[in-house]
Amino acid sequence: MKTKIGVFLFLAIIILACSEQKVDTKAEGEKLMEISRQWSTSASTDNIEKTLGYWADDAIVMSPGEPQLKGKEAIRAMVEGTSKVPGFKISWEPLSVEVSKSGDMAYMVEQNQITVNDSLGHPITQYNKGVTVWKKQADGSWKNVVDIFNSNPPEKK
Repeated sequence: MKTKIGVFLFLAIIILACSEQKVDTKAEGEKLMEISRQWSTSASTDNIEKTLGYWADDAIVMSPGEPQLKGKEAIRAMVEGTSKVPGFKISWEPLSVEVSKSGDMAYMVEQNQITVNDSLGHPITQYNKGVTVWKKQADGSWKNVVDIFNSNPPEKK
């Protein structure tokens, strides 16, 4: 009887091990980099709802010199506020991505640039580096859960 139980347990373990789905982390990473690029394009438009749609409901945004924002309503207020800043533009480009083996979490290293007008109406641009953390949702979509960036040091001449 013990032998039958042992064989059954052994077979059950093998079946469970074989049924594990392998995640193509490279393909998921490429997908995420494209999502980030689409998000950057969306952020350069006036479509606030579409831009907000890339963040999870409980997302955290940490911008330089600003208090931490948590949740969609706080992030909405930030996005709506920046749309009123003269000359405000933002864009970014993902540089690298790492997807967890389980395929449910990822992070990206990105660079961004933010332009605003100075007091004379001339555009000034700040170049930044950042990290975004992404979580796969129950429906298979990816949402940003942490967005943090800071300024790059000035280039040495």
